[in-house]
Amino acid sequence: MARRLRPVGLDFVEAAPVRHVFVRELAAPVEAVYGALEDVPGWAEWFPQVTAARPVDGGAGRDITLTGGVRFRESIVAATAPEVYAYRVDVTNLPGVRAIAEEWRLAPAGTGTRLRWTFATDGAATYRLALKVAHGGQARAFRDAVRALERRLTA
Repeated sequence: MARRLRPVGLDFVEAAPVRHVFVRELAAPVEAVYGALEDVPGWAEWFPQVTAARPVDGGAGRDITLTGGVRFRESIVAATAPEVYAYRVDVTNLPGVRAIAEEWRLAPAGTGTRLRWTFATDGAATYRLALKVAHGGQARAFRDAVRALERRLTA
């Protein structure tokens, strides 16, 4: 059953009760990495857990489906090329969650990119506990996604 979440802004990324932050460097230049983040349908090609992604609301939002059938309707809250791309989840079928925002920060690293992904969320106690357990899986998902993105952008 789909539920509407609490609308949050970019400040939630720093203030959320649960924050997972992951950082990796890619050989691809910042502009190319940012372009891949803005290419919503392309996410299904490099982020293994994303099975479908499409822009909605004239590009102001995204519909995302993950493996296992989790769905998100998202609003983009920041798109400042090539430094930051961020969105919040407005509607989801994920139980126990109250708010989610994700921020992707990019910075030059030599001729490549330093990419930082922050997953910020709040929810019921059981949801927050499940997220602590899921941290390792999120780290692996981020690592695998960044490797796939790097292969795609440097091929």
